[in-house]
Amino acid sequence: MTKKIDHARVKSLVSELLEALGEDPTREGLKETPRRIANFWREFIEYEPGKLDTTFSSVTHNQMVAVTGMKVWSMCEHHMLPFWCDVSVAYIADDKVLGLSKFARIAHKHAHKLTLQEQLVSDIANELKKALGTEDVAVMAKGEHLCMTMRGIRTPHRMISSALSGKFHKADQRAEFFRLVD
Repeated sequence: MTKKIDHARVKSLVSELLEALGEDPTREGLKETPRRIANFWREFIEYEPGKLDTTFSSVTHNQMVAVTGMKVWSMCEHHMLPFWCDVSVAYIADDKVLGLSKFARIAHKHAHKLTLQEQLVSDIANELKKALGTEDVAVMAKGEHLCMTMRGIRTPHRMISSALSGKFHKADQRAEFFRLVD
């Protein structure tokens, strides 16, 4: 079940924040800002990814399937600032394969909340394991976090995190996955 935000309260709190920042929330450029921000948070938090579990019988066995280059945006739970990640996933196809769009739907589903990149890759991996009925899943995310780029140290960077399970703990499978997503 998707969380529902209190749209009216978010609008009110944004108006309060603008006042606390020394702004006039009734001036021309800011009049619609509380509504726009409340709309953003509703769209972000109440995101509905659609059907996530469409699988098909597999005719191949022990074949690695990888999907790379899925870009998602999320929000750092420590600073409430955005971060983006290029997400790559892989699994070893055995009895069934997952419909291609489901990988992006699952990645977006877990990105649409306050989270950490490390948690994001774990959540995606866990949902893929459940949908595919296998432990043989790998997820990698390469991202940039605006909480580091635009505040604090103010340095562009690339953070890489991965969640590997099942056969991806074996050196050869792990190496193949990392070659495919590099």
